Amino acid sequence: MRPLDRLTSIKAKLGAVIVIAVTVTVVTVVLGSRSDLSIIARGAIAGSLSLLMVQVMARGMTSPLREMAAAARAMAAGDYGRRVTATSRDEVGELARAFNRMAGELAEVDRMRRDLVANVSHELRTPITALRAVLENLVDGVEPPDPATLQTLLRQVERLGRLVEQLLDLSRLESGAVPLERSVFAVAPFIEQALHEARVAADLAGKTVALTADVEPADVRVEADEERVHQVLGNLLGNAVRHSPPGGCVAVRVRRAPGRLVLEVADEGPGIPPDEANRVFERFYRIDTSRAAADGGTGLGLSIARWVVELHGGDLRVEQNLPTGCRMVVEIPQADR
Repeated sequence: MRPLDRLTSIKAKLGAVIVIAVTVTVVTVVLGSRSDLSIIARGAIAGSLSLLMVQVMARGMTSPLREMAAAARAMAAGDYGRRVTATSRDEVGELARAFNRMAGELAEVDRMRRDLVANVSHELRTPITALRAVLENLVDGVEPPDPATLQTLLRQVERLGRLVEQLLDLSRLESGAVPLERSVFAVAPFIEQALHEARVAADLAGKTVALTADVEPADVRVEADEERVHQVLGNLLGNAVRHSPPGGCVAVRVRRAPGRLVLEVADEGPGIPPDEANRVFERFYRIDTSRAAADGGTGLGLSIARWVVELHGGDLRVEQNLPTGCRMVVEIPQADR
């Protein structure tokens, strides 16, 4: 705790410093006159003591500013771990606390940037390595260009394409460069189309999973960006099918609630632990790394889905699907009709 830290205004602190300086001067002059000191000596002593008291009492008023200047120079050089002592209650203390919050946010952004570069490098390296190995074998004549080999190349190229497309989507969403094109559309046929696409993808992947839909009421309509909501539902269905056991069921349920539309996608897979419920929306985060990588997941789908839902002013969260499985719940605000 520095001197004058308890005062809540810089004006009050300046006033206190002036009063203290004047008091020290007056007391020194009075005592000096009683000791028969010359006026020059009294003035010199009073001035020196006043300056000393001002330096001591005003230390806490300027040191946070000097600390902020030093921390700003360190941050410009890439050191985001510097913080400022913020014990004062005045405007300078508020500035110091705001500076610390900003430094913390910049440190988090820098961490996310480094993680993003590392993750993207890893995700790109895996299919590129596979492509290079297969192409070298083809060029060297080790393997013939048969349909199976070409199919492997195609899958790796598709995986690269999905990654690039999702990175571009995420970049546009974060920068706010994706305006929503809202329209009113019927939910039931929209869900059926998404389920049909999910069934085709499941068949191609050799997954025997049943997909069902329950829309209540059957004629419910929603005002939203149809293409973006389709992107959200496609991501949720893809994850649900991927993590469902053979012969499992993925159920989509839609219902109206006061002021919002609720869409749920439930599966019978292993589920998501409660302590992982928020982390699954982080970019490139995977609960089961080996399985997600084998299935071609990039770890970006849920992050994009949450961005899209939040652009609509809604919420996307994870809930348990008892007795087993996961339930993804999407809520989009709607005017009561």
